[in-house]
Amino acid sequence: MKKSKKKDLIFKRIIDVLISGIGLILLFPIFVIIGALIKLDSKGPVFFVQERAGEDGKIFRAYKLRTMVNKAEKIGLGYDIEKNDFRITRIGKYLRWGIDELPQLINVLKGEMSLVGPRPTLLYQVNQYTKWEKQRMKMKPGITGWALVNGRNILSWPEKIKLDIWYIDHWSLHLDIKILIKTLFVVAKGKNLYEDNK
Repeated sequence: MKKSKKKDLIFKRIIDVLISGIGLILLFPIFVIIGALIKLDSKGPVFFVQERAGEDGKIFRAYKLRTMVNKAEKIGLGYDIEKNDFRITRIGKYLRWGIDELPQLINVLKGEMSLVGPRPTLLYQVNQYTKWEKQRMKMKPGITGWALVNGRNILSWPEKIKLDIWYIDHWSLHLDIKILIKTLFVVAKGKNLYEDNK
């Protein structure tokens, strides 16, 4: 890796720590309020914690605000989610715009994730990866990423992987900033949340 890239990765980490740290402090009161609403809306924990594969396949526990009934992955469509999925709670349908992902700032602060990168992968998906597909794990997974701002969940799995690998091959701080700005518009529009969302 070129020295310039190594320096940029150091800056990327500094930015991750600063933004995630400040973000968690500012969002704490909001998390408390949302947490209370989640508990009032349905039985189960406030946070949904799930093992994911990170950089170089390292396993970590990713945090999200729970938007579905407790243990939803064991009923209905399992890991797949559709627009009118009966497992999504009343408060959950509003959180799924992207607010539910904000607790992953904890993962960013811990160094398990970055603000920008390929989305963290489910373990069963990693077990099906080809050698080429495993390239998407060369960088830390992100809260947002190139695939998310270029189609989100309407993309097929091969399309997402192709975009993730493109991001890794063309990564720069400028590209990260571009993705962060585009993410704001994607989340604000609330489009492409589900595979059948038009």
